[in-house]
Amino acid sequence: MEAVLQKFGIPSDALMIPINSGIINKTWKVCSAKGNYILQQINDHVFAKPELIHSNITAIATYLKKNYSNYLFPAPIQNIDGNPLLQLPEFGYFRVFPFIEGTHTIDVVANPKQAFEAAEQFGRFSAYLGGFNCSQLKVTIPDFHNLSYRYQQFQEALTAGNQERIHNERNLIEKLIRLNFLVKQYDAITNNSSFKKRVTHHDTKISNVLFNEYDNAVCIIDLDTVMPGYFISDVGDMMRTYLCDVSENEEDISKVHIRPDYYYAIVEGYYKEMQHELTAEEKKNFFFAGQFMIYMQALRFLTDYLNNDIYYQIQYPAHNLVRAINQVVLLERLMEYETEFKKMKL
Repeated sequence: MEAVLQKFGIPSDALMIPINSGIINKTWKVCSAKGNYILQQINDHVFAKPELIHSNITAIATYLKKNYSNYLFPAPIQNIDGNPLLQLPEFGYFRVFPFIEGTHTIDVVANPKQAFEAAEQFGRFSAYLGGFNCSQLKVTIPDFHNLSYRYQQFQEALTAGNQERIHNERNLIEKLIRLNFLVKQYDAITNNSSFKKRVTHHDTKISNVLFNEYDNAVCIIDLDTVMPGYFISDVGDMMRTYLCDVSENEEDISKVHIRPDYYYAIVEGYYKEMQHELTAEEKKNFFFAGQFMIYMQALRFLTDYLNNDIYYQIQYPAHNLVRAINQVVLLERLMEYETEFKKMKL
């Protein structure tokens, strides 16, 4: 790590404090006499081509600096070789970001204000980049939010996966198959010119927003998954992770429920920034965004379980099964509110 710090011009005696909230990259807060920073080691098993990430970030940073100079966009710092990305043989890729003083992250959305603030930030990000040609962006994770592809993986697992697990979970499998009308709706969206591809964050959980001491959102972070995409990815991921006060790891499904005021906060916050960007057809599909994302995550968890847990980290043998059941219940709870939520005027 000394070599990494030196390459970024940071004193080698800096204090390094691990930050363990992320599940992909390794992250540290670096405190030095020169200043405070965020250091990350990129997981190049997930991001096979980290240079694509920084190609995207550089292009976006250049556009925002030119067109929205007051927008806080925490771009990575260049190292002494003039590159934001450092590769060390046998150790992988590293990068450094400025530490935004007076800010913090949260792991669980505690009130509707936080949901509104986060949705407003993610909406502003896409709105400000409305004039940016998103086709310039590189795809950092192919088919990341491609529901048709995820359903295909699920079907393949039903043939080639763990036969005992397939037999034991037949009821859950049948339930997910009955919900495949959501795949058809997704396919219709991707073939509809009224749905635009935009600069999309793709990972809008609350921990990817920095807040100040007054619970005001300051900026968004973790830009590795920024790619061309549909608005349903960002809105849907907020709904999946903000609407319930327990996570996908909760085993007690009686605790899985929907908080309606959080739904309205997400829509209002996002719409505040994106109302002039979204088409009339897109506005009609706010509710589908939540269905889309929750269903896709249920498919992914159960697919991994049937494939003997080769993708997601697990803490116990049935962990992915618990996650899948949790997400199916969350989807069912959301669908109970369909009539009520669709009355919201946009």
